[in-house]
Amino acid sequence: MTPSTPATTRAGIGLRQPHYATFRSALPAVGFVEVHSENFFNPHDAGAAVLQAVRHDYPVSLHGVGLGLGSACGIDPHHLDGLAALVERIDPIRVSDHASFARASWGRRGIAHANDLLPVAFTHAQLEILCANVQQVQERLRRPILVENLSGYLHYADADFTEPEFFTALCRQSGCGLLLDVNNLMVNAKNAARQDLHAPEPLDAVLAWINALAELLPATAIGEIHLAGHSEQPELIVDDHATAVSPAVWDAYAHALARFGPAPTLIEWDSDLPPLAVLLGEAASAQQRLDACCTRPAAAPTSIVEAA
Repeated sequence: MTPSTPATTRAGIGLRQPHYATFRSALPAVGFVEVHSENFFNPHDAGAAVLQAVRHDYPVSLHGVGLGLGSACGIDPHHLDGLAALVERIDPIRVSDHASFARASWGRRGIAHANDLLPVAFTHAQLEILCANVQQVQERLRRPILVENLSGYLHYADADFTEPEFFTALCRQSGCGLLLDVNNLMVNAKNAARQDLHAPEPLDAVLAWINALAELLPATAIGEIHLAGHSEQPELIVDDHATAVSPAVWDAYAHALARFGPAPTLIEWDSDLPPLAVLLGEAASAQQRLDACCTRPAAAPTSIVEAA
């Protein structure tokens, strides 16, 4: 760790099962590790023992995919019980999930749970649902959480906010922070450019999104940044976390650091996993940018919209 880089702004990696043994033997110099919360709800399996051991040497960030924070039918109480117990055991540095819904009423069958991160509409009604669910989780966990912007493959006709406005309102009203996923922004911008010939260039669109958020939300609300790879399929750009971070996402990340300052940064790589050394190299690239950001003079403050 360089003296100019505080421990709270280090780069980390997602720790996945194929890398457990190598990671535990090498004890690499990364700032933190992140795991998917739901994989560790059972305190008695082998993975839980590995996580407990890792926690002795590294800060751990818990990143969930199953809360369904945007679900109108509310939070699954059993899921929240499992998360609360895991938080108690691990004492993570951060807890996060997505601005998505997963649960819905299915008539006489009760509540159906989709195995996906389904996008929410940026409306007043959806904001009210999301805020209520986020506050319920925060009260149970006795800590603020981070909520991640989504890579969405459809858009709703109804919208009362732009996406940066929506997340600003969510953070202000619920007290949560934002997990800024730069790769998700790029995936959305690339898909928009495929669907609309008049859409801006993807990188320009992402930089504009970041600029809009920076004009609305204090930098302190950005609790973590995610970087990942995506694939270009014939009809769709897919957020598959299966490749290295693209040059355009690195450029967008540099811009986010310039606007918000340094923030803990995670390299996500969830499928087609490379050797651990490749993942650590990506984290080192993020760390170089964080170090440079920490040594630059602070940028002039942006205007902040007053809280409602």
